Amino acid sequence: MQPSGKINVIILDDHQSIVDGYIFRLSKTPQIEIVATLGFGEELEPALARLPADILILDVSVPISADNPTSYPILHTIPKLLQLYPRLNILAISMHAERGLIRGVMDAGASGYILKDDRATINDLGNVVLTIASGGVYFSQKAHQLFLSYQITQTGEALSARQLEALSLCAAYPGSLTTELAKEMAISNSTFRNLLSGAYIKLNVRTRAAAIAKAQNLGIITPLP
Repeated sequence: MQPSGKINVIILDDHQSIVDGYIFRLSKTPQIEIVATLGFGEELEPALARLPADILILDVSVPISADNPTSYPILHTIPKLLQLYPRLNILAISMHAERGLIRGVMDAGASGYILKDDRATINDLGNVVLTIASGGVYFSQKAHQLFLSYQITQTGEALSARQLEALSLCAAYPGSLTTELAKEMAISNSTFRNLLSGAYIKLNVRTRAAAIAKAQNLGIITPLP
């Protein structure tokens, strides 16, 4: 579902030149409004409490503070933020292409993982944000391949029963929010997002509507009447 009105974006990255590049690219998309840019992890939760945000662009290795260069614990923070702010979507951007880190970030509930050296995707950052704001997922090609290899290793090529259940609920209640569908399955918001993103990866699609349509065409969930 495409959001109406402005899409409010917060950027957390400790390199100002990179932030400036994101601002330049996002400014080309009229629907997007950048409401804050942050350099340290400790600034994030106060900013989210103060400002409306639909998308968080998150550097996965940002320092905690000016006095503490240790990396902000994003794998702990992402599920907590998604529980506090159910409408928030998180796009991780990183220099790191390790399969385990990509898996951890996506399992925590992020909606995308793109690599800083993926120039084509970075140049198209506005459309990436639009995709994620409408409930989709987005990967750099290399990150997609690494995460898909993890998914297949863990569960085989077929969608899991819980992924099929989540897609079936999405198909049955297309206007419902993620939080409502998660409650129906008695799971957390971040767990529901993770089920959907895993299904998207296996189906090789980026949006909820495309995943539902493909699953229906494949006959793995109940088709349209």
